Amino acid sequence: MDKAAAPLDFETARALLEWQAELGADEPMLEAPVNRYGLAIEAPKPVRAVAGTGQATAPAGPEPVEDPLQLAAELAGGATGLEDLAARQASYDHCALKRGARNFVFADGNPAARVLILGEAPGREEDIEGRPFVGRAGQLLDRMFAAIGLSRTAHHPEEALYITNVMPWRPPQNRDPEPAEIAMMLPFVKRHVDFVNPDVIVLMGNTSCFAALGRKGILRLRGTWVEAFGKPAMPMTHPAYLLRNPAAKREAWADLLEIRARLGGA
Repeated sequence: MDKAAAPLDFETARALLEWQAELGADEPMLEAPVNRYGLAIEAPKPVRAVAGTGQATAPAGPEPVEDPLQLAAELAGGATGLEDLAARQASYDHCALKRGARNFVFADGNPAARVLILGEAPGREEDIEGRPFVGRAGQLLDRMFAAIGLSRTAHHPEEALYITNVMPWRPPQNRDPEPAEIAMMLPFVKRHVDFVNPDVIVLMGNTSCFAALGRKGILRLRGTWVEAFGKPAMPMTHPAYLLRNPAAKREAWADLLEIRARLGGA
């Protein structure tokens, strides 16, 4: 006869929960399955009477659907500064990622910096804290740019970094953002770059390259200067990739030296 399983102690239960969170689980399961077919169906909308006739008529047709891309362009274009842009982007409701995220992640660092880092999307730690690049990949990013004398906490523009992402909301299970989601955020990204007006943009990973250049293939793109949003841009492999592939750090170091040289000659 099988013995009954011993109850989990606190530390084991917490470790299991953290492990599931790292895998991307962000919602608890119910104790019993939900029968979706048994849920109540929304009642049809009542007809309304036509004044003076006593006759009923069907409600008017659906209102015109608002174009998400046009709305994004109007919101971004009307922004008067970074704070206003953040408020306008946070109010944008057409991106489904917003409904599943804990926090809106706008930017970090010094807006006067000469270097703007454009990442992909918040991860779990960024979603919790509300700042970009604060997890293990972010810590590596800080060390990488510190090696060429740049920091997100520096006050002087010559030594500063400004960091943002294409997507301000975390995709579920850290999946790649979809092209339609990127397209909705692109007007905000362009306006963001306009306000910061950096000398150099660093495109961190495939999503930022796709948003800025319309291309993917970061291992082919990295290490070569391109133009993005009217600025010199250097595609680089994402720090998360470097954590999985330490041998690629040699190429990342070469890219950092290219950035340092570009800044020195600007």
